[in-house]
Amino acid sequence: MIDLYNASTNQLIGSITEADLQVLIDGLEEESSQDQDYYIDLATIDLLADGRATSHLVGLLRSALGSSDGVEIRWQRR
Repeated sequence: MIDLYNASTNQLIGSITEADLQVLIDGLEEESSQDQDYYIDLATIDLLADGRATSHLVGLLRSALGSSDGVEIRWQRR
């Protein structure tokens, strides 16, 4: 399993599968091959929700975003 965290607060957002992680890796920009964080905003979530991401992943990202304009998330394997 892979855990998603709010990068600013280190609060656990939830757990995702390898397939969910691959959707993030394929769909979002990485600064390097070692990059494990992403900036998420509503447009990003809508892009991923076009059928690539599971409803579970989309729900976690929407929850992490809340009412803010954007949030930095990071992932970590258990």
